[in-house]
Amino acid sequence: MIRGIELSKLTKFEKKVYDFIKEQGEVQISNMPKKMWGAIPNIENAGLIKTYKKPTTPGASKKK
Repeated sequence: MIRGIELSKLTKFEKKVYDFIKEQGEVQISNMPKKMWGAIPNIENAGLIKTYKKPTTPGASKKK
């Protein structure tokens, strides 16, 4: 679907969270206000953002 159509299906608060993420670029969820965390799955399901896990340090993915 076209992004404009998907964006119109979001609630007012979800649009606010999407705009926050778009403004910040790549952002860790833990660096967002906690009440915004719940809107992430709906925005991701709409196809507007992509979430992924990224190691914070080069050795973080290695098991010891």
